[in-house]
Amino acid sequence: MSNPSWDDFRIAYQVAKSGTLTKAGKVLNMNHATVLRHINRLEEALDTKLFIRHQRGYQLTDAGELVVKEVPDIQKSFSRLQNLMTSVENNISGNLRITTLSDFSPLLNPALKAFRQEYPKLRIQIIATDEVLPLSTGAAHVSLRAGAQPNEPDLIVKKLTPPDIFYYAADSYVEEYGLPKDESEFNNHLWALPSDEKRKISFVKPILKHIDEEQIIYQSNHFPDIYNAVIEGMAIGPIGVHHSNKYQHLQKLDMSFDTSLEGLWFVYHKDLKNSARIQALLNFLEKSLREFPLADTSLKPA
Repeated sequence: MSNPSWDDFRIAYQVAKSGTLTKAGKVLNMNHATVLRHINRLEEALDTKLFIRHQRGYQLTDAGELVVKEVPDIQKSFSRLQNLMTSVENNISGNLRITTLSDFSPLLNPALKAFRQEYPKLRIQIIATDEVLPLSTGAAHVSLRAGAQPNEPDLIVKKLTPPDIFYYAADSYVEEYGLPKDESEFNNHLWALPSDEKRKISFVKPILKHIDEEQIIYQSNHFPDIYNAVIEGMAIGPIGVHHSNKYQHLQKLDMSFDTSLEGLWFVYHKDLKNSARIQALLNFLEKSLREFPLADTSLKPA
């Protein structure tokens, strides 16, 4: 048995997760032939078959099941070692992976541009997702989360200034339907709102008490979709101030209840508490988000 490559194990694990070489290749950014070459080389080094090939994909052998079971812990240890080693760097450089909500980058990017001007040796990688990525795996160095305060063990959580969010209607909508004067008239209007679990968000939940389901004529689990529906005049809906300020044809509703985010949190793993990169980003965001025009100054309530 020759010494197998860790890279081959990593690729085999992705094939096991994806089920086919093609799907694994897309995740790994490799072509089909390269993935196959790694699998063949690993099986040859181990003198063990990891997969049974068939038309529908790759089925795991007992040895392959061991790869799926053991590789994540090994990968986690490698990531933790890498994070611990890079956290002691005094020179703020290298990769900085940040996971955040897919529609938060319009607010984050101006701050990150200024951050890189201050630390030009840094390379920023944004992982935009509505899922909560486990920071213990090393998939990301920092998570920017909105909503309730995270309480997972082994995490360090810092509160940031959240952006304002209000409800808007386009001029074209107002010309056709007018605007509700108060909550009693909400049910006479058309609405664009989030779907599924996002209806529990702090600025969405209160308004649902005043609207029948049939008045919600546009739904999406992706906030940029809702923004576009409102901007196009389809319905009334929520838009972050950092986004609404780009448009002059929107009118803001005067709400009697709070439409702010419950919280915005800067989260990182305790193993990275000494990371110069993370502390620099935290200090920069705390300062820049306080100075960034989060209040709605360009639009007056209708």
